[in-house]
Amino acid sequence: MTAPIVVKTSAAPDAIGPYAQAVKAAGLVFTSGQIPFDPNTMELETGDVKAQTRRVLENLKAVLAAAGTSLDRTVKATVYLLDMNDFAAMNEVYSEYFHTTRAARTTIQAARLPRDAKVEIELVAAL
Repeated sequence: MTAPIVVKTSAAPDAIGPYAQAVKAAGLVFTSGQIPFDPNTMELETGDVKAQTRRVLENLKAVLAAAGTSLDRTVKATVYLLDMNDFAAMNEVYSEYFHTTRAARTTIQAARLPRDAKVEIELVAAL
């Protein structure tokens, strides 16, 4: 097995801690959880959960593109919501991005997310 390869792109927010935006290993890409930072300003999207979900998925799309894959090749998603009452609104936006892909998914309500975001999503995608 080859060593893991770190993925980095300026089209998505820089990591705000000691971790990579994503890592390629064993024919897969593992993204770090993305919260709704604007990659140009590094400011949190302050809109509702729909706006935040859209920003998160755009960030993930950019990270996957930098890794040489796409949302269409996602095999597993994990969604963290600050409030499970936002599930339907998040799911509405999520389905716009994953309209043909039916990846496995887990959705969890978290007590708190970084920077008090309403949503955080991480993905595993095939290369």
